[in-house]
Amino acid sequence: MYSKSLEKKLKALGIGVGDQIRLEASGSFYDGRLMPRGDDSDNLVIKLENGYNIGINATNAKISLIKKREEKKETVKQKEEANGEITILGCGGTISSKVEYLTGAVYPALDPAELKKAFPEMEKIASVKARSLFSLLSEDVNSTHWKMIAEEIIKEIKTGAKGIVLMHGTDTMHYTSAAISFMIQNPKVPIIFVGAQRSADRPSSENEMNLLNAVYAAKSDLAEVGICMHATTNDDYCFIHRGTRVRKMHSSTRDAFKSINTKPLMAVDYRAKRIEKLNDYAIRGKTNEMKVDLKINSNVAMIYLHPNIKPKLIKSLDDYDGVVLVGTGLGNAPTNPFGDRDASPILKEIHGLTSSGISVVMSSQTIYGRLNMHVYTAGRLLMDAGVIGDGMDWTPETAYVKLCHALGRTKDLKKVRELMETNMVGEISERSVLKYWEGR
Repeated sequence: MYSKSLEKKLKALGIGVGDQIRLEASGSFYDGRLMPRGDDSDNLVIKLENGYNIGINATNAKISLIKKREEKKETVKQKEEANGEITILGCGGTISSKVEYLTGAVYPALDPAELKKAFPEMEKIASVKARSLFSLLSEDVNSTHWKMIAEEIIKEIKTGAKGIVLMHGTDTMHYTSAAISFMIQNPKVPIIFVGAQRSADRPSSENEMNLLNAVYAAKSDLAEVGICMHATTNDDYCFIHRGTRVRKMHSSTRDAFKSINTKPLMAVDYRAKRIEKLNDYAIRGKTNEMKVDLKINSNVAMIYLHPNIKPKLIKSLDDYDGVVLVGTGLGNAPTNPFGDRDASPILKEIHGLTSSGISVVMSSQTIYGRLNMHVYTAGRLLMDAGVIGDGMDWTPETAYVKLCHALGRTKDLKKVRELMETNMVGEISERSVLKYWEGR
């Protein structure tokens, strides 16, 4: 955790992670809780009472113990649950990040086991075991990592885990939650993804509340994949969003994640020991047999349609097995049905893709609402060209992941269409409700 010399000094003073200590250096003193550190360093990290973490070189500093961390007495039951009823798997991201105090950079380095030490409240909620699968910024997580995550989840479920929590970066967490939803259908236990918008060194970090609520939700009766994040900008409670119906809708606010075209599954507050059911979901012990299919075809492109898009861009996608178009409105693309001389349609190129056996799927830039490709001539022409998506209300990201999943099973256009148009894990609504449009 720290350098060998500093570890030796702390051990001699009887000081460990979580203890309240005083650090005196350069004529100033600082009181706070000793925090874990993932590298070999002489910079001691403590959390001050105001919530900020600071790092101070402890080579010549005076360190003294104020108060030992309260240790939870081990009971016979705890010995039996030594492996933990809830498994936390780390995949990197801001929630498992720390600050390098020499440069001020934030990077994924804090191991899940260190988080367990940093948040002693966790053990009051459930017995937990934690390990890191990998430590990546979420932009670097891809289908190979999805499969790795799925395999580890299955392994934990088979060895008796009663709930799974996955720490993950927020930027692409909704891609991964969708992937796991399709790869592990009818899970026996809750599978809860959790992230943080702000790193642990910031007083406004929501990592503790999100993580503890995720652990609490992992003990619930939910038998689905979900994402646990702040419900509001305040520290009041978290929402659990269905893994295929959620999207990050803000770059930085703490309540960035929203359920799209539906309600969250539940509201969770571990402090009040309260879970409020908000939507229908699969119940633990009442689902069909768990269905596992880890086959994923990553050779899928997603293209955001825009004015002035060049037909040759669409034509260049012929090396892919599938393409998701993020179209406009009800599911439209430049088709020039009225023959305007200045228009630049891409209908011919889209038809060229489908004619060569490439599955093309439509989603909408509006995010909220349902595709209806019968309304305008453009939509009807796209359907005639073989584009899939009419009547769907999926998010672009879920459409993308689902196409990867479908093409992992078959490349037959008819069978891919059947799979895409079948509601597998709650990714498609039977009916649209206007009140779920956040911009109303």
